[in-house]
Amino acid sequence: MYVCVCKAVTDNQLQAAMNEGLCSRRQLFESFGVGSACGKCNKEIRELINQQTEHKLTIAVNELVA
Repeated sequence: MYVCVCKAVTDNQLQAAMNEGLCSRRQLFESFGVGSACGKCNKEIRELINQQTEHKLTIAVNELVA
């Protein structure tokens, strides 16, 4: 699904970038230009970053507990 229509960036592209270590809106902006045109994608980008952060925290906690 397109997250940023202005820059033709999909959620899969952003997820892949976050899996490779990009973890902030600024880093995604610098890599893809998302959020630089109309700004309508900013909310979705924040949500994707929050989901990724929660997922990484869950994994880290589970590794500590195991």
